[in-house]
Amino acid sequence: MTISEDLDPKDLVPKDLVLADPAAVDDVLLPGFERRRVTTEDGAILALVGGSGPPLLMLHGDPQTHLCWHRMAPRLARQFTVVLTDLRGRGESHKPARSDDHRAYSKRAMAAEQAAVMDRLGFDRFALVGHDRGARVARRLALDHPDRVTRLAVMDIVPALDFYERADAAIAQDYFYFFFLTQPYPAPERLIAGDPAHFMGRILTGLTAKEVSYDPLALDAYLQAATREDAIAAMCECFRAGISLDLEHDRQDRAAGRRIACPTLVFWGEEGVVGRHFDISAIWRGWAETVAFAPLSCGHFIPEEAPEAATGQLLTFLQDR
Repeated sequence: MTISEDLDPKDLVPKDLVLADPAAVDDVLLPGFERRRVTTEDGAILALVGGSGPPLLMLHGDPQTHLCWHRMAPRLARQFTVVLTDLRGRGESHKPARSDDHRAYSKRAMAAEQAAVMDRLGFDRFALVGHDRGARVARRLALDHPDRVTRLAVMDIVPALDFYERADAAIAQDYFYFFFLTQPYPAPERLIAGDPAHFMGRILTGLTAKEVSYDPLALDAYLQAATREDAIAAMCECFRAGISLDLEHDRQDRAAGRRIACPTLVFWGEEGVVGRHFDISAIWRGWAETVAFAPLSCGHFIPEEAPEAATGQLLTFLQDR
């Protein structure tokens, strides 16, 4: 992991910065977007809706919230009705309790919930973009609900099956939390609780060769949201589902020859650990019928490291007839 040994991630947040009301932060970083609480079968999901035009659902990664899109969403909202949600277990959305089978945090369950959110908002079919954990949910949504997704863009991931099949010592070193967070309850929860801001900060600062220029309001919101006890528990459960149920679902898809049917665009950061460790184009050609690739000169946190380049490529892809 690329991180200065002298850097305490908590020091990234200005000492005099006090977390503002979440709605006020949204007003600053996502002006013109309307906050909505969308009730699903299992709980309430926070959604921000802005713009006009064809619907576009955007799903954030870990340990972040809908705010990760603040440098891209306003531009996209000029041509699309943009929906930004907090995934279950994250941000202001509901956080299902831990279970022995981790089913509530399988990407299948999370994807079905996001499809239900779009139903509640009146969108039958929509384009879909996801980064990190959100990209895993987006990929599953496109596989399980192919009639709902018109186009899919994923940022800086490989599917769970490919990740764990190809894992070696170097990958385990760079992506240590893919193995740490999957450990049985309560080991990771208790260890993270000793200094949650440092743990979450390591993820936010350690997946790129360069320092990420986070907006201070956004960074503080990420740390405030991710370091809550229930959010830590949800994150652990999500990774436990990743190495169990998500793997099994991927194996079933591969055995059945099931692939993503809609046009797919795959982004990755050439300076990030995914780009260094995986043959991304080869992997994704095995999962998508029609796929294009967009490597960018950045690390893992594409929406905040390379927002202009990513937005330009995304607009071209979404408008391609």
